[in-house]
Amino acid sequence: MASTAYGVVHFFPGGTKEQYEASIAAVHPGEGRLPEGQAFHAAGASAGGWTIMAVHDSKESWEKFSNEILLPRMQAGIEGGFTSQPEETVIDLYKVMP
Repeated sequence: MASTAYGVVHFFPGGTKEQYEASIAAVHPGEGRLPEGQAFHAAGASAGGWTIMAVHDSKESWEKFSNEILLPRMQAGIEGGFTSQPEETVIDLYKVMP
């Protein structure tokens, strides 16, 4: 993976697996498929909520996904999905290994 990889970590306080499942179904292109430009996705329960980690091939591909798909769909409301914006951490990745 190129050195321009970009990481995003979202933490949803109080988030649940059920909210995650509803949200991911609304923003990903299909079961087991990643949005264009995304190379990695992982999610799970964490202390106090739900955490999602994603690696995009560039900051630009993350911004395109976020601005064109993720934010508009979340702002419109996803039935059964997360009810608040996440705490976001972004990382200019130095190294990504398989």
